[in-house]
Amino acid sequence: MQRTFIDARQIRDEEHSLVGYSPLLTRLLVNRGYTTPEMAERFLKPSYDGHMNDPFLMHDMEKAIVRIHQAIEKNETIVIYADYDCDGIPGAVIAYDFFEKIGYKNMSVYIPDRHLEGYGLNRKAVEQFVENGAKLIITIDLGTSNHEDIAFAQSKGVDVIVTDHHIPHETLPEAFAVVNPKVGGTYPDPMLCGSGVVFKLVQAYLARYASSLSITPGWEKWLLDMAGLATLSDMVPLTGENRIIARFGMQVFQKSPRPGIMQLLRKLNIDQRTISEDDITFMVTPRLNAASRMDSPMRAFELLSVRDSVQAGMVADHLTKINDERKSLVAHIMKDVKAKLAERELGPIIVIGNPDWRVGILGIVAGKIMEEWDRPVFVWGRQGSPIAEGGTPVVKGSCRSNGAVNIVELMTAGREHFLDFGGHELAGGFSVTEDTVHTLEDMLCGLYESQKRDSATSDGKSNTTGPQIDAVLSLSEVNDNTATMLAGLSPFGLGNPKPLFLFPRVSVRKTKQFGKEKNHLELIVADDMQVERTAMAFFADGDTFTRAVREGDIIDLIATIEKSYFAGRTTIRLRIVDVR
Repeated sequence: MQRTFIDARQIRDEEHSLVGYSPLLTRLLVNRGYTTPEMAERFLKPSYDGHMNDPFLMHDMEKAIVRIHQAIEKNETIVIYADYDCDGIPGAVIAYDFFEKIGYKNMSVYIPDRHLEGYGLNRKAVEQFVENGAKLIITIDLGTSNHEDIAFAQSKGVDVIVTDHHIPHETLPEAFAVVNPKVGGTYPDPMLCGSGVVFKLVQAYLARYASSLSITPGWEKWLLDMAGLATLSDMVPLTGENRIIARFGMQVFQKSPRPGIMQLLRKLNIDQRTISEDDITFMVTPRLNAASRMDSPMRAFELLSVRDSVQAGMVADHLTKINDERKSLVAHIMKDVKAKLAERELGPIIVIGNPDWRVGILGIVAGKIMEEWDRPVFVWGRQGSPIAEGGTPVVKGSCRSNGAVNIVELMTAGREHFLDFGGHELAGGFSVTEDTVHTLEDMLCGLYESQKRDSATSDGKSNTTGPQIDAVLSLSEVNDNTATMLAGLSPFGLGNPKPLFLFPRVSVRKTKQFGKEKNHLELIVADDMQVERTAMAFFADGDTFTRAVREGDIIDLIATIEKSYFAGRTTIRLRIVDVR
């Protein structure tokens, strides 16, 4: 998909109001909306103690921590029930570490099987909790839409505290407490991830009861490695409180004593002390998510919570192995997808599936299709799906939006066609009957015009402006000083993109493919002052970009600047985004 870029070379009025910063840093701050000295200072120097929100502003927080305290005092059986992805699982570790820290043993962690149980609470599991004498269930990253199962638990004398961040339906479940930043309109940062919510729960509990537990104030900061991991993995905006969680979470992650983290990073040849957000999202997160997609989510929980290094190493090996299997399956499905879509006339929404496709990996597939065809995408499969009442086969799937529609609002408009659905603005999951799936695309395309955003086109493509080129630089400005300055803006991700630079009319002195499969591109480029720099792109070759790249060419290079710590050597290089 060809990318469009906004080249903002003109000086903006706001840049004159930021005094004391370099012209480049000033430009980067203004481009991100930080236009006053106060805003810039808060962004560049986030403070855990000064900038984190009061957790008691969140809906039902007071009720939740009081009920947890009562359960602890009465030694009631507590179940931590977490989602199976790289948001719910780190959240389960946060809760587990908290109870372990205070010495509470009468608790257990339950993470449902993605294929056999599906997303959310399920009746059979709750029935088992009741039989085992549980008195309190704390959900993590789920529960907001599980009205019937929560009502059943409450009717059996089991209180449910929902901690979640998903968009609520018209009514809330009748839980004892629903702790969700999107409920009530009182929380300043509603875009926390699920682990961020449970971190705030622990923060609130310790604010109220830490003195009676002899816990050092601020101990919960050690849990930020898990909250930061989930914040980066779940693609929530890295602004406001999420930026603080991710920023300090990265710092804790870099010195985390968790054996599982250390063993996994060792096997990935990543130096823990210099791990980046890219290392987490592209290397660590897929291996944790592979547990639920290809095996049991408890393997990922085990990796993050285990205290034994030998056991941690074994789990890290296993997750790496099944992640390789997952990549192979995705590649096979994508080959099938491309063949099918080449034969179809595409509407504004793509629905595609196959009964043989493994449900657990369809979110990855949906994301890849959405990126390549620039449309909202629904991908379905049946392998591993449950059977509905009456023996009706259930088709389950994942959906992704390119921003043309809010994916949850779209499904809500067609709710009668779904057995179940939920998710975020840009990503979700759904289930339908086997009969319904064949008419799903026609139904969704029929709803598209009424649901599309003003920035969307009639064919489902997002018509929003492209990524912004922040500044025009010379190759001599690709240096350690610039890289250090850019590090102050990190971590980068949704809501805080990596600064993007244009290097005009540089000559390509050398090209080469590298890697085991020779599927990565490296360029040596030089400018008129004969300054040379290395530029690279993973999974690319000379024909990948807007124009072909050959030795001797004069090109306009669009790239980001990054520090590489490969093989113990620190180098400053360019990461290619496009070539014009």
